[in-house]
Amino acid sequence: MESYSRRWFLGAGATTLISAAGLTACGSGSGSGGSGGTITAMVYGDDAVKVQTAAVTRFNASVAAKKAKGRIKLEKVPGSDYPAKLRTAMGSPHAPDVFFNWGGGSIKAYKDAGQLIDLTDTIESDPVLKDGFLPSVLAAGALSGRNFGIPMRGMQPVMLFYNKAIFAEHKLQPPTTWDQLLDINAKLKKAKITPFALGGADIWPELMWLEYLVDRIGGPEVFDKIKNGDSSGWGDPAVLKAAETVKQLIDDGAFGKGFSSVAYTNKGAPAVFAKGKAAMHLMGSWEYSTQLGEFPDFVKKSLGWCAFPKYDGGAGDIRNVVGNPTNYWSVNARTSNKDAAIAFLKDCASEQYAKDLIANGDIPTTSNAANLLDASPNPEFAKFQYQMVQQAPAFTLSWDQAVDPNVSTPMLTEINKLFVGKSSPSQFVTALQGMK
Repeated sequence: MESYSRRWFLGAGATTLISAAGLTACGSGSGSGGSGGTITAMVYGDDAVKVQTAAVTRFNASVAAKKAKGRIKLEKVPGSDYPAKLRTAMGSPHAPDVFFNWGGGSIKAYKDAGQLIDLTDTIESDPVLKDGFLPSVLAAGALSGRNFGIPMRGMQPVMLFYNKAIFAEHKLQPPTTWDQLLDINAKLKKAKITPFALGGADIWPELMWLEYLVDRIGGPEVFDKIKNGDSSGWGDPAVLKAAETVKQLIDDGAFGKGFSSVAYTNKGAPAVFAKGKAAMHLMGSWEYSTQLGEFPDFVKKSLGWCAFPKYDGGAGDIRNVVGNPTNYWSVNARTSNKDAAIAFLKDCASEQYAKDLIANGDIPTTSNAANLLDASPNPEFAKFQYQMVQQAPAFTLSWDQAVDPNVSTPMLTEINKLFVGKSSPSQFVTALQGMK
């Protein structure tokens, strides 16, 4: 189930996705792409879009639509074309009224250009929106503490997957502290088993290690500062400590020797893990469905999962999560019918919407989903994932999606240089501090 809606920067052309210079401060023309009572909703057109198609049909036949005197017209854009098509549309007189996005950096230029409705007060004053979603997910898509989006797809937290058969054979338990993880690594290497699979050729799997280490060492506030545009946040001691910890793992052989030539996208890293060549894999929750599609026997017999361990002496809570909280609907400030747009967003909190997501193999971010997860393909995994996010004090959006798109690609380049030994931890920090 790993797809572009989950790892959008693989094909989005991050450096050219959004440029504030390419946006017009006035946004769309009056009507914002809608005429009369019809408003448009632009969405990423992948296999999950059936959930949004059903929601539009349901809304258009509802009392809420009649009351708001509006209908929704869904505009599906093929996945790889979506970021560029959205950017073009938002700079034209035919901008969508409502549009799919990834929160964080993916909408910052639109927010800065005055093109988005600040939904914070609307959410606070509406029980359906305020109580309908997990708080950590609502907050994860925000900018400077203000909400510009409503959750509308499934969650994708990053977690630590492990091979239960290998752990049982070597009498190991999933680590809850960093010292335990290092002890496991030593025992695995003694048994000539690589501790972790890593698809370093794609770079973003390397990013996951830094995301969690910065959180566990310094707490979520460190990256919050960076996400909100303060590049001095890269100079926080937690970032240097995380980089040093990564270097120690690499030098110690935690990822083996050839990780930089192994990819995730061609199922290379999942195969290393499933075939027992590596005992653990730090990956987004889509790893479950990837493994189920490629190595179903491994999933049934040996696939285990747990939270990323606590860093001894660190400020971050072990319940904190990093990854892709979900996707969001945002509303164009120039919409011709704000009432209809808001009424449509409320459908995302409905039980039927949650059921449709679950039927598609996704885990909803709605507060009503817990009792519905028995209907998911693997209720045990679904409930673990849901509770992980439900209980999280903070859910940090993947850095490559949270930062300004102009920063994302050079940031990933610097991360890769750290992992392949082309820069030291201190050089890594200096390079990141220089990014604007």
